[in-house]
Amino acid sequence: MEILNFPEFRFDFKKQEDKILIYDIIRKKHVILTPEEWVRQHLVHFLIFKKFFPKSLMKVESGLNYHKKQKRADLIIYNDSGVPFIIAECKSPKSIINQNALFQIGVYQKSISPKYLIVTNGITHFVWRKNNDLSRYDQIPEIPEWDYIS
Repeated sequence: MEILNFPEFRFDFKKQEDKILIYDIIRKKHVILTPEEWVRQHLVHFLIFKKFFPKSLMKVESGLNYHKKQKRADLIIYNDSGVPFIIAECKSPKSIINQNALFQIGVYQKSISPKYLIVTNGITHFVWRKNNDLSRYDQIPEIPEWDYIS
């Protein structure tokens, strides 16, 4: 797998038939290692081990509804009250974060209106925070630590 713009982490891999699996510490099971999953696992580990987010408040591939259509967010992080606080969209490292990726996170944002949005391909990370008057999202340079935002 490709080297990403995240710190190095130790992952648990296993081979099953002709597929490589990676252990997901949120879902507590091995899942097929795809390029997108590689990015998602790095983001999850980064948030837990470097930004001190509680993994108990994270949900991977969480379903949500938008205009009566079922959608699936890569990662939703809830606040202590159980309200969606952050939505993250993970793309393959070879994917360019373009208008389609931004539209996708925008659909999720309209559905649950979290405080933060994250879009990453593992190389480039974009983070937005809802501004104080709640009318728009402003881009910020990095993901703050959990203690700062919770």
